[in-house]
Amino acid sequence: MVMGVLAAQLASYAIWTSQVRSSRMAQLDELSSNVAYSVASTMQFFRSLPREYRHIVLDQLRNMGGTRFFVSVNEHRIGVADIGEGPEKTLVVDNFQRILTNELNIDEVLVEFSRPETLRVFNNEVLLTDLPPRWGQHSLLMEPLSPPILVVQLQLEPGTWLYVATLLPIAELFEPRAWLSGERLLAGLMVLLTVLGLSLLGIRSMTRPLSRLSRAARQLGDDLDASPLRETGPREVVATAVAFNRMQGRIREQVEERERLFSAISHDLKTPITRLRLRAEMLDDPLQRERFCASLDELDALVRGALASVKGLDLHERIVEVAPAALLEGLAAELRLHGGEVVIEGSASPIAAKPLALKRCLANLLENALFYGRRAEVRLEDAPDRLIITIHDRGPGIAEAQRERVFSPFVRLEPSRSRHTGGSGLGLGIARHIVRAHGGEIGLANHPEGGLVVTLTLPRQANVTDLQ
Repeated sequence: MVMGVLAAQLASYAIWTSQVRSSRMAQLDELSSNVAYSVASTMQFFRSLPREYRHIVLDQLRNMGGTRFFVSVNEHRIGVADIGEGPEKTLVVDNFQRILTNELNIDEVLVEFSRPETLRVFNNEVLLTDLPPRWGQHSLLMEPLSPPILVVQLQLEPGTWLYVATLLPIAELFEPRAWLSGERLLAGLMVLLTVLGLSLLGIRSMTRPLSRLSRAARQLGDDLDASPLRETGPREVVATAVAFNRMQGRIREQVEERERLFSAISHDLKTPITRLRLRAEMLDDPLQRERFCASLDELDALVRGALASVKGLDLHERIVEVAPAALLEGLAAELRLHGGEVVIEGSASPIAAKPLALKRCLANLLENALFYGRRAEVRLEDAPDRLIITIHDRGPGIAEAQRERVFSPFVRLEPSRSRHTGGSGLGLGIARHIVRAHGGEIGLANHPEGGLVVTLTLPRQANVTDLQ
């Protein structure tokens, strides 16, 4: 927007400057031509006078005063400190030389410009400023201005030079003209600020609904029960808000349907599993009874794991400020009661999160670390924009090719992560889903000294309200 407004300002100013310059040159052309014809008439008049009458006429003109010209007849050409340059001077000089040459039918006409304070006007080269005011100062001086004086000299006859000095009524004829003056720069800046201010107000009014849509999109994974978006603003934004609200409603319905489905399945499966377990206990063959009961235990574990998965992916929990260190210390105390060794290092300020979901995520990771590595070393690294939690165990680690696969449901690696050793293969998948629901990520890597390192990264929000 700034570049566009500046380009428009510069283009309009360039056009305006070009027009002003063209108008100025046309005015100067007309003015210099008129003055040149007046000078030609004056010179024709003096050329027509007998030699003995010329000085009488000059004395009368000087005594009268008020004439546009200062005229003198000299025995030689008077030197003039010529000043000025540029197209303006070239135009004036060319007009005078062309008109005087044509009107007076002479070959040599000297046209020059001089400053008033350096102009000499007589044979004895008296300065203009030294003359009595009525002789020339009234016609050639415009105090406090000091415009250049045009001097025309031509030879009337051998030993006689006619000297004519006059003013062109343009005070700044040869003054350097800044392309961008301070006044014009100020005016352009005021226009620029006005346009940008009005544009900013308009853009903010149009983009405010987009900001609401952006916040709603960030909150969608955290709170499906959030209020629908207001369907206001420009037509395109209204259409987007309507589609977003419809999508949120459909996702909410699908999540609720999934929960009802899993609840119904778990309820329906528990009864036949219980009946089969009772019948298995009545088998006469001990080997068949043991195998049958083991299969039922495995099926029951799968059902409980599926239900745990649904609870772990629950999206209806509200977000509050959670103290990571305190949460980890509580989990470590519970695990130590079962013989687990958990060491926690570092500290961190509270973070906005779903407390039960985050606790389940960390519990799954710590239980895995203790089960396969017997010891868990936890380190907290706090930063203004994120929280990093690393969990290092002393287990066998995971091959690089298998690290993504272990996040899939019901996947356990053989032989160290066999189903017979316990677990349903849902812990890592649930942990990653919870972390991603908070806008973070979880990664796996083998430690150089042995064991698996789980790195959990959670972004910090500005406040809890941003996530609600």
